[in-house]
Amino acid sequence: MTYPEELDQERPLNTTWLRDTVRLALSEDLGGYPGRDVTTQATLTEDAAASGVIVAREAGIIAGVAVIEEALNQTAIRLGLRRPVVELKVADGDALAPGTVIAEVNGAAQVLLVAERTILNLVSRASGVATHTRQWADALAGTGARVLDTRKTTPGLRELERLAVRCGGGVNKRFGLFDCAMIKDNHIVAAGSLAGAIEAIGEAYPDVPVQVEVESHAQATEAIGAGARFLMLDNMAPDAMAELVARVRQGEKKTGKVWLEATGGLTLDNAADVAATGVDFMSVGALTHSSPILDLALDLAP
Repeated sequence: MTYPEELDQERPLNTTWLRDTVRLALSEDLGGYPGRDVTTQATLTEDAAASGVIVAREAGIIAGVAVIEEALNQTAIRLGLRRPVVELKVADGDALAPGTVIAEVNGAAQVLLVAERTILNLVSRASGVATHTRQWADALAGTGARVLDTRKTTPGLRELERLAVRCGGGVNKRFGLFDCAMIKDNHIVAAGSLAGAIEAIGEAYPDVPVQVEVESHAQATEAIGAGARFLMLDNMAPDAMAELVARVRQGEKKTGKVWLEATGGLTLDNAADVAATGVDFMSVGALTHSSPILDLALDLAP
Protein backbone atom coordinates (compact mmCIF):
# COMPACT_ATOMS: atom_id res chain seq x y z
CA MET A 1 0.00 0.00 0.00
CA THR A 2 1.46 3.36 -1.03
CA TYR A 3 1.23 6.49 1.10
CA PRO A 4 0.55 9.80 -0.71
CA GLU A 5 3.98 11.04 0.39
CA GLU A 6 5.61 8.28 -1.67
CA LEU A 7 3.94 9.24 -4.96
CA ASP A 8 5.68 10.91 -7.91
CA GLN A 9 6.31 14.57 -7.10
CA GLU A 10 6.99 15.57 -10.72
CA ARG A 11 3.41 15.41 -12.02
CA PRO A 12 2.03 18.48 -13.86
CA LEU A 13 -1.20 20.36 -13.26
CA ASN A 14 -4.38 18.43 -13.92
CA THR A 15 -5.54 19.73 -17.30
CA THR A 16 -9.25 19.47 -16.47
CA TRP A 17 -8.75 21.46 -13.29
CA LEU A 18 -6.73 24.06 -15.19
CA ARG A 19 -9.40 24.52 -17.87
CA ASP A 20 -12.28 24.74 -15.41
CA THR A 21 -10.53 27.06 -12.95
CA VAL A 22 -9.40 29.51 -15.64
CA ARG A 23 -12.93 29.52 -17.07
CA LEU A 24 -14.37 30.36 -13.64
CA ALA A 25 -11.77 33.06 -12.97
CA LEU A 26 -12.41 34.73 -16.31
CA SER A 27 -16.16 34.63 -15.74
CA GLU A 28 -15.70 36.32 -12.35
CA ASP A 29 -13.83 39.14 -14.08
CA LEU A 30 -16.06 39.42 -17.14
CA GLY A 31 -19.46 38.98 -15.50
CA GLY A 32 -20.35 35.65 -17.08
CA TYR A 33 -19.78 33.96 -20.42
CA PRO A 34 -18.54 35.35 -22.73
CA GLY A 35 -18.76 38.50 -20.65
CA ARG A 36 -17.19 41.89 -21.31
CA ASP A 37 -14.37 44.22 -20.30
CA VAL A 38 -16.02 47.61 -20.70
CA THR A 39 -12.77 49.56 -20.48
CA THR A 40 -10.62 47.48 -22.82
CA GLN A 41 -13.31 46.82 -25.42
CA ALA A 42 -14.29 50.51 -25.53
CA THR A 43 -10.78 51.86 -25.92
CA LEU A 44 -9.11 49.24 -28.13
CA THR A 45 -10.23 47.95 -31.52
CA GLU A 46 -10.37 44.23 -32.14
CA ASP A 47 -7.52 44.44 -34.64
CA ALA A 48 -5.18 46.33 -32.28
CA ALA A 49 -2.05 44.25 -31.70
CA ALA A 50 0.31 44.30 -28.74
CA SER A 51 3.37 42.54 -27.39
CA GLY A 52 4.71 42.34 -23.89
CA VAL A 53 6.37 40.31 -21.18
CA ILE A 54 5.28 38.73 -17.95
CA VAL A 55 8.06 39.62 -15.56
CA ALA A 56 9.09 39.04 -11.95
CA ARG A 57 9.16 42.12 -9.74
CA GLU A 58 10.97 40.25 -6.95
CA ALA A 59 13.08 37.16 -6.41
CA GLY A 60 11.34 33.83 -5.91
CA ILE A 61 10.36 30.46 -7.37
CA ILE A 62 7.99 30.29 -10.33
CA ALA A 63 5.03 27.91 -10.40
CA GLY A 64 1.91 27.56 -12.51
CA VAL A 65 3.23 28.75 -15.88
CA ALA A 66 0.67 26.56 -17.69
CA VAL A 67 -1.95 29.10 -16.60
CA ILE A 68 -0.53 31.73 -18.98
CA GLU A 69 -1.33 30.05 -22.27
CA GLU A 70 -4.60 28.55 -21.00
CA ALA A 71 -5.91 31.95 -19.88
CA LEU A 72 -4.90 33.67 -23.11
CA ASN A 73 -6.41 30.93 -25.27
CA GLN A 74 -9.72 30.93 -23.39
CA THR A 75 -9.89 34.71 -23.53
CA ALA A 76 -9.32 34.71 -27.29
CA ILE A 77 -12.17 32.23 -27.75
CA ARG A 78 -14.52 34.39 -25.63
CA LEU A 79 -13.70 37.49 -27.66
CA GLY A 80 -13.68 35.72 -31.01
CA LEU A 81 -10.09 36.77 -31.68
CA ARG A 82 -6.92 34.91 -32.65
CA ARG A 83 -4.95 33.19 -29.93
CA PRO A 84 -1.82 35.09 -28.88
CA VAL A 85 1.62 33.59 -29.30
CA VAL A 86 3.22 32.66 -25.97
CA GLU A 87 6.93 31.93 -25.54
CA LEU A 88 7.77 30.68 -22.07
CA LYS A 89 11.22 31.66 -20.86
CA VAL A 90 11.21 29.69 -17.59
CA ALA A 91 9.84 26.40 -16.28
CA ASP A 92 7.99 25.60 -13.06
CA GLY A 93 10.46 25.41 -10.19
CA ASP A 94 12.98 27.83 -11.70
CA ALA A 95 14.47 30.55 -9.50
CA LEU A 96 13.65 34.11 -10.52
CA ALA A 97 15.58 37.30 -9.94
CA PRO A 98 13.88 40.69 -10.05
CA GLY A 99 13.36 41.49 -13.70
CA THR A 100 13.40 37.90 -14.95
CA VAL A 101 11.14 37.49 -17.98
CA ILE A 102 8.75 34.60 -17.44
CA ALA A 103 7.04 34.72 -20.83
CA GLU A 104 6.83 36.83 -23.97
CA VAL A 105 3.31 37.33 -25.36
CA ASN A 106 2.19 38.69 -28.70
CA GLY A 107 -1.30 39.06 -30.12
CA ALA A 108 -4.56 40.97 -29.90
CA ALA A 109 -4.27 43.73 -27.32
CA GLN A 110 -7.79 43.07 -26.06
CA VAL A 111 -6.92 39.46 -25.31
CA LEU A 112 -3.73 40.33 -23.43
CA LEU A 113 -5.41 42.93 -21.24
CA VAL A 114 -8.53 40.88 -20.48
CA ALA A 115 -6.49 37.84 -19.46
CA GLU A 116 -3.91 39.81 -17.47
CA ARG A 117 -5.45 39.68 -14.00
CA THR A 118 -6.47 36.02 -14.19
CA ILE A 119 -2.92 35.10 -15.15
CA LEU A 120 -1.31 37.21 -12.44
CA ASN A 121 -3.73 36.16 -9.70
CA LEU A 122 -3.11 32.46 -10.24
CA VAL A 123 0.60 32.47 -11.11
CA SER A 124 1.49 34.96 -8.39
CA ARG A 125 -0.36 32.84 -5.83
CA ALA A 126 1.33 29.64 -6.93
CA SER A 127 4.75 31.26 -7.07
CA GLY A 128 4.33 32.66 -3.56
CA VAL A 129 3.63 29.17 -2.23
CA ALA A 130 6.58 27.74 -4.17
CA THR A 131 8.89 30.46 -2.84
CA HIS A 132 7.83 29.83 0.76
CA THR A 133 8.21 26.08 0.31
CA ARG A 134 11.73 26.50 -1.07
CA GLN A 135 12.70 28.28 2.16
CA TRP A 136 11.65 25.17 4.07
CA ALA A 137 13.33 22.81 1.62
CA ASP A 138 16.56 24.76 1.96
CA ALA A 139 16.30 24.77 5.76
CA LEU A 140 15.89 20.97 5.77
CA ALA A 141 18.56 20.22 3.16
CA GLY A 142 20.86 17.46 4.33
CA THR A 143 18.75 16.55 7.37
CA GLY A 144 16.83 13.63 5.86
CA ALA A 145 13.50 15.32 6.64
CA ARG A 146 11.20 16.74 3.97
CA VAL A 147 8.47 19.35 4.24
CA LEU A 148 4.84 18.38 3.59
CA ASP A 149 1.78 20.45 2.76
CA THR A 150 -1.64 20.01 4.39
CA ARG A 151 -5.32 20.43 3.44
CA LYS A 152 -5.21 24.05 4.68
CA THR A 153 -5.51 25.30 1.12
CA THR A 154 -7.53 27.97 -0.66
CA PRO A 155 -10.88 26.42 -1.66
CA GLY A 156 -10.80 25.62 -5.36
CA LEU A 157 -7.04 26.13 -5.66
CA ARG A 158 -5.73 22.97 -3.99
CA GLU A 159 -4.48 21.50 -7.25
CA LEU A 160 -2.49 24.66 -8.02
CA GLU A 161 -1.14 25.10 -4.50
CA ARG A 162 -0.03 21.48 -4.31
CA LEU A 163 1.81 21.91 -7.60
CA ALA A 164 3.47 24.97 -6.10
CA VAL A 165 4.63 22.97 -3.09
CA ARG A 166 6.20 20.42 -5.42
CA CYS A 167 7.87 23.19 -7.43
CA GLY A 168 9.35 24.55 -4.22
CA GLY A 169 10.88 21.21 -3.27
CA GLY A 170 8.18 20.02 -0.88
CA VAL A 171 6.08 16.87 -0.82
CA ASN A 172 2.31 16.52 -1.13
CA LYS A 173 0.37 14.84 1.64
CA ARG A 174 -3.07 13.34 0.97
CA PHE A 175 -5.16 15.29 -1.51
CA GLY A 176 -8.37 15.12 0.48
CA LEU A 177 -10.52 13.01 2.74
CA PHE A 178 -10.88 10.21 0.19
CA ASP A 179 -7.36 8.99 -0.64
CA CYS A 180 -5.80 8.34 2.79
CA ALA A 181 -7.27 7.72 6.24
CA MET A 182 -5.95 10.01 8.98
CA ILE A 183 -6.94 9.04 12.51
CA LYS A 184 -7.02 11.90 15.03
CA ASP A 185 -8.29 12.20 18.59
CA ASN A 186 -11.94 12.67 17.66
CA HIS A 187 -11.89 9.53 15.50
CA ILE A 188 -10.43 7.56 18.41
CA VAL A 189 -13.21 8.81 20.68
CA ALA A 190 -15.85 7.93 18.09
CA ALA A 191 -14.45 4.43 17.54
CA GLY A 192 -13.86 3.72 21.21
CA SER A 193 -10.11 3.13 20.86
CA LEU A 194 -7.21 3.75 18.54
CA ALA A 195 -7.01 0.08 17.62
CA GLY A 196 -10.76 0.09 16.99
CA ALA A 197 -10.45 3.01 14.59
CA ILE A 198 -7.66 1.29 12.64
CA GLU A 199 -9.68 -1.93 12.47
CA ALA A 200 -12.84 -0.12 11.32
CA ILE A 201 -11.00 1.64 8.48
CA GLY A 202 -9.32 -1.61 7.44
CA GLU A 203 -12.67 -3.34 7.19
CA ALA A 204 -14.46 -0.52 5.36
CA TYR A 205 -11.65 0.59 3.06
CA PRO A 206 -8.98 -2.14 2.91
CA ASP A 207 -7.21 -0.50 -0.06
CA VAL A 208 -6.67 2.87 1.68
CA PRO A 209 -3.45 3.67 3.59
CA VAL A 210 -3.83 4.69 7.24
CA GLN A 211 -1.98 7.40 9.17
CA VAL A 212 -2.35 7.98 12.90
CA GLU A 213 -1.80 11.12 14.95
CA VAL A 214 -0.16 10.39 18.31
CA GLU A 215 0.94 12.50 21.25
CA SER A 216 2.86 10.00 23.38
CA HIS A 217 4.99 6.86 23.28
CA ALA A 218 2.05 4.86 24.64
CA GLN A 219 -0.16 5.94 21.72
CA ALA A 220 2.63 5.24 19.24
CA THR A 221 3.11 1.75 20.64
CA GLU A 222 -0.63 1.05 20.46
CA ALA A 223 -0.84 2.34 16.89
CA ILE A 224 2.10 0.30 15.67
CA GLY A 225 0.77 -2.77 17.46
CA ALA A 226 -2.53 -2.32 15.62
CA GLY A 227 -0.75 -2.22 12.29
CA ALA A 228 -0.13 1.50 11.68
CA ARG A 229 3.09 2.28 9.82
CA PHE A 230 2.73 6.05 9.49
CA LEU A 231 2.63 8.16 12.65
CA MET A 232 2.14 11.90 12.99
CA LEU A 233 3.83 13.21 16.12
CA ASP A 234 1.58 16.06 17.18
CA ASN A 235 2.89 19.13 19.02
CA MET A 236 5.74 17.30 20.72
CA ALA A 237 8.80 19.06 22.13
CA PRO A 238 12.00 18.17 20.24
CA ASP A 239 13.48 16.23 23.18
CA ALA A 240 10.38 14.08 23.63
CA MET A 241 10.09 13.63 19.88
CA ALA A 242 13.71 12.52 19.59
CA GLU A 243 13.19 9.91 22.32
CA LEU A 244 10.06 8.58 20.64
CA VAL A 245 11.73 8.47 17.22
CA ALA A 246 14.66 6.51 18.65
CA ARG A 247 12.34 3.93 20.21
CA VAL A 248 10.35 3.50 17.02
CA ARG A 249 13.53 3.11 14.97
CA GLN A 250 14.79 0.41 17.36
CA GLY A 251 11.57 -1.51 16.82
CA GLU A 252 11.74 -1.35 13.03
CA LYS A 253 13.77 -4.57 12.97
CA LYS A 254 10.50 -6.29 13.85
CA THR A 255 7.87 -3.95 12.43
CA GLY A 256 9.53 -2.82 9.22
CA LYS A 257 9.70 0.83 8.21
CA VAL A 258 7.51 3.25 10.17
CA TRP A 259 7.16 6.69 8.62
CA LEU A 260 7.30 9.50 11.16
CA GLU A 261 5.97 13.01 10.64
CA ALA A 262 6.29 16.01 12.95
CA THR A 263 3.21 18.22 12.96
CA GLY A 264 2.03 21.27 14.88
CA GLY A 265 3.92 24.39 15.92
CA LEU A 266 6.60 24.14 13.24
CA THR A 267 8.47 27.25 12.10
CA LEU A 268 11.61 27.97 10.13
CA ASP A 269 13.25 28.94 13.43
CA ASN A 270 12.76 25.47 14.95
CA ALA A 271 13.00 23.47 11.72
CA ALA A 272 16.59 22.31 12.27
CA ASP A 273 15.91 21.17 15.85
CA VAL A 274 12.85 19.18 14.82
CA ALA A 275 14.60 17.64 11.81
CA ALA A 276 17.44 16.55 14.10
CA THR A 277 15.03 14.25 15.93
CA GLY A 278 15.11 11.91 12.93
CA VAL A 279 11.59 12.34 11.60
CA ASP A 280 10.97 11.66 7.91
CA PHE A 281 8.59 14.55 7.30
CA MET A 282 7.44 17.86 8.76
CA SER A 283 3.94 19.06 7.80
CA VAL A 284 3.49 22.82 7.58
CA GLY A 285 0.04 24.27 6.98
CA ALA A 286 1.54 27.75 6.55
CA LEU A 287 2.93 26.73 3.15
CA THR A 288 -0.54 27.20 1.71
CA HIS A 289 -2.52 29.19 4.25
CA SER A 290 0.01 31.96 4.92
CA SER A 291 2.29 32.37 1.92
CA PRO A 292 2.33 35.88 0.41
CA ILE A 293 2.06 36.14 -3.34
CA LEU A 294 5.12 36.66 -5.52
CA ASP A 295 4.93 40.05 -7.24
CA LEU A 296 4.63 39.52 -11.02
CA ALA A 297 3.49 41.89 -13.75
CA LEU A 298 2.48 42.05 -17.40
CA ASP A 299 4.33 44.88 -19.14
CA LEU A 300 3.20 45.79 -22.65
CA ALA A 301 5.68 47.31 -25.06
CA PRO A 302 5.06 51.03 -25.66
